[in-house]
Amino acid sequence: MSKYKIQKSPFVVPTTDGKLIEEIWGNSTGNSDISIAHMVAPPNWSEPFQTPEFDEFTYIIKGKKQFVIDGETVVLETGQSILIEKGARVRYSNPFENPCDYLAICMPAFSMDLVNREE
Repeated sequence: MSKYKIQKSPFVVPTTDGKLIEEIWGNSTGNSDISIAHMVAPPNWSEPFQTPEFDEFTYIIKGKKQFVIDGETVVLETGQSILIEKGARVRYSNPFENPCDYLAICMPAFSMDLVNREE
């Protein structure tokens, strides 16, 4: 039995806000302990505040992304990364004029049941 798996077709999460979400590993592949997703946030994109029940690591491949974490605003640029620990109140956005291409890794895996988005 093989000790590796190759992922050739990430699960594209349906969105209505123009954001591309490709889950490479996670609940869509039966991995509930971790999710790895490639994302592209379009210019002027944002989502509601949330208080996730998972740690989230973000690595910026290209562009800039803004985070409001427990009231503090942080902007990351190409090549930078951040860990936001579970239980932090966070809002993700791209208020800039270029798309932001990034990787997000969540432990345990991202799920709508654990993200706790505000209305």
